[in-house]
Amino acid sequence: MTAIYSRLLLAASLLAGMVISLDTHAADDHAELVRQVMQTETAFARTMEVRDHKAFTEFLADETIFFSTKKVLHGKQEVATAWKRFYEGPAAPFSWAPETVEVLESGKLALSSGPVRDPQGKLVASFTSIWRQESPGVWRIIFDKGNDVCDCAKP
Repeated sequence: MTAIYSRLLLAASLLAGMVISLDTHAADDHAELVRQVMQTETAFARTMEVRDHKAFTEFLADETIFFSTKKVLHGKQEVATAWKRFYEGPAAPFSWAPETVEVLESGKLALSSGPVRDPQGKLVASFTSIWRQESPGVWRIIFDKGNDVCDCAKP
């Protein structure tokens, strides 16, 4: 009886160790995906800073949707055309940076969000982007929406 109990205890301990190891590996993989999306969003934002419209378009999925103030933009070409004006001057009209990134457990979709600032650094909006992993390490934006921030006087 003691030998059986010892074997069961050993088997349970080994199984628990394997589960912990798998959990740690999954957490490492998830952290890597979060890092990838954070870096991708940062590189995407940098296209505005360096005035590189062509690079901007390379982050867009073919079927991307951007919610603009006037209408919803459908598809890579429509978004690229509408955003070209933001890249035409010598200075960026705004900048953005990711603060939050969340990745689905499946690793297929991610959300990034953060502030949008005017050239003087004043917070003027926030953005939320949805990214899809198209191949290992390659993320393309499928949805993007900006929202104004309240410039309300405090009572």
